Amino acid sequence: MTLDMKKFGFRIRTRGGSVVDNLTIQGRDREEAERKLRQVYHHCVVLEARESLEPGPADASDFEGVISLIADEGRRGES
Repeated sequence: MTLDMKKFGFRIRTRGGSVVDNLTIQGRDREEAERKLRQVYHHCVVLEARESLEPGPADASDFEGVISLIADEGRRGES
C-alpha cells in the first residue's frame, strides 16, 4: 500500500512572534500537512504555503521499502 505523499513548504509566524521560514512537511494534501504543522506550532499564523515541486523518494512512506534499504546497506558493509 503506497500513499501519494507530497511535500509542502511553509513560512509561519509563531504565537511568540518569531518568523520561521522553510518548514517542510509531508502530507497527502495541504490540509493534512497544515494539521501536522499546527500539532507542533500551536496557534501559529501561516504566512505562506506552497507545494514542493521536487519529488521525494518513491519509498519515503513505504515502511517495507525503508527496511529493505537498511538491509541492503547492511549487506554491502559485510563484503
